[in-house]
This record gives sequence, structure tokens and C-alpha cells, in this order.
Amino acid sequence: MTDLLNAIVAIANYVLIPGLAYGSQLSLGALGVTLIYGILRFSNFAHGDTMAFGTMVTILFTWWFQSIGISIAPLPTALLALPFGIVLTALLVLGTDRVVYRFYRARRAAPVILVIVSMGVMFMMNGLVRFIIGPDDQRFADGARFLIKAREFKQWTGLSEGLAIRTSQAITVVTAVVVVALLFWFLMKTRTGKSMRAYSDNEDLALLSGISPERVVMITWLIVAALATVAGVLYGLDKSFKPFTYFQLLLPIFASAVVGGLGNPIGAIAGGFVVAFSEVTITYAWKKVLVYLLPEDLEPAGLAQLLSTDYKFAVSFALLIMVLLFRPTGLFRGKTA
Repeated sequence: MTDLLNAIVAIANYVLIPGLAYGSQLSLGALGVTLIYGILRFSNFAHGDTMAFGTMVTILFTWWFQSIGISIAPLPTALLALPFGIVLTALLVLGTDRVVYRFYRARRAAPVILVIVSMGVMFMMNGLVRFIIGPDDQRFADGARFLIKAREFKQWTGLSEGLAIRTSQAITVVTAVVVVALLFWFLMKTRTGKSMRAYSDNEDLALLSGISPERVVMITWLIVAALATVAGVLYGLDKSFKPFTYFQLLLPIFASAVVGGLGNPIGAIAGGFVVAFSEVTITYAWKKVLVYLLPEDLEPAGLAQLLSTDYKFAVSFALLIMVLLFRPTGLFRGKTA
């Protein structure tokens, strides 16, 4: 019985809790991608670097607050700086839309043109972030590091496996639940949210109903800026901030949106957790768990790892390809990718 409990704790420690945190981060990122696709009708390849920009601004304000002695310990100071990151990111994306995207939208450019344009915006944002904060890892988390420490858990339970829950992981899950609840309340209950859904379902009919397309576009970008900044900051707190990492995150975020159903917010959330748990379970070395569960003569000699963590993004790519080949509308029947 003790071995079984140790195995459960090990799975929770290395698979379940990291998967929940990572899935929450991917879900928030995928929600931004799916809103742009569903309402503005193009795949925004600049979303990962929008996350990087919002996180960078939050980091700069966090460092400033830390330098003048402002904190909200035991919580990270970044939560205090987060609204400033959201505001400046919103100004950036609104300015980008006015200067770049509006031109092509007015001429009803094909979606593939907007995709190419968003790639140009992506490189510009990536260069801007690297120029301002540099290309290296930046750590900005402070406050209490752990909510539950492995050593204390071992003392409480008498088990040989310790459960550790980082504060950043708990904050990630709680924040994601609150943000998603507010987003769905806004989309389902408010007049503006209903206008956005109507515009997404049928643009021409929405225009005939008196819905202002420019207002819908503005609100969409504001929501996307908030989602991107929150997702980026949560990811940075949980791991670390490096501009190129956010560029790489574009693959699992798009995979999450496509797997769930591109253009479907519920699908984006489900897809985020599917991709996250797929990456975590396939790249986890299961030897520790199997040692507890199997007889000694059947214990694996190797790590029992299906794929090295260096190739975790290959899991996202494989899921993306399989969904595009066999179910292009995704799990929740979004728009065809």
C-alpha cells in the first residue's frame, strides 16, 4: 500500500501538477489565438511574441517595484505589475492593428495575406523585446517559492516520496480559472460579448444589425492583449523568461487551438490540457513510478522515457498534424483549420 501511495505522489508531483499548470498557460494562450481566428479570421503568428512583450513590460515594472521596496509578499510582485503589462500590451496591439492590419482588413485581403503580415509583426516584436531586455534568461519571481514543500510533506505522511507544489503553479491554476470564468461571462452575458459572437458567426448579418465592426475589433484586441500578457507572465513565473522560448511556445499554443477546434473557446481550453499532458506524460521518465509498482525483477533498467524532454515540442507537432489530417475541425468542431 505504501508503494502505491508513493507512486501516486510521484505521478502527482511530476505529471499531474506540472500538467495542470502548463495546460492552464497553454489554454490562456490558445484562447487568444482562437479569438483572433474566430473574429478577425486569420491565424495570428505574432501571438507568442505578444506574450513575450507583455511579460517583458511586467518584468520591467516588477524590477522597478522591487527596487523601491514595493511588494505583496508572500505573493510575487509580478502580480502587482501585471496590470501595467496588460495596458502597454493593449496599446501595442491596438497600434499594430491601426498601422498594419486595418489596411489589409479594409481591402478584404485573403487570410493567407494576413498570416504573412502577422509573421512580419512577429519578427518585429521579437526584435523589439530582445533589444529592450536582452536575449538571456530573466528571473523575476519573488515571494514564497513553495506552497507545499517536499520535505514537510514527507514528515507529515511518512512516505519516501515528497509532494512539492510551487506557489507559481497554484497561482497559475487559480488565475486561469478566474480569467476563463470572466471571459465566458463577458462573451455570454454582456451586450458587447454577444455582439462579438454575432460578428464571428455571420459578419454581414451582424453589420446589418447595427454592430460596429471597428468596436468589435478593438475589444477583441484588448481581450487578446490581456490573455497574452497573463499567459506569458504565468509561464515566466513558473519557469523563466527568455524571448526565444515564447517564440517556440507558438507551436504548442497553435496545436492547442487546432486540437480543441480553432475558433472555439471551449476547444482552446480542452486542447491546451490535451497538449500539455501529452507533452508531460510522453517526456517523463517513468522509472521511479514503475519501481514502486512492479516487482523487483521486473523493474526497468532504463529511464522508461518515451521521448527526451529536448523533443517535447515534437509532441505538439505530431498532435497538430494528426488533427489536421483526420479531424480538421478539432475535438469541439471549430472552424476548419
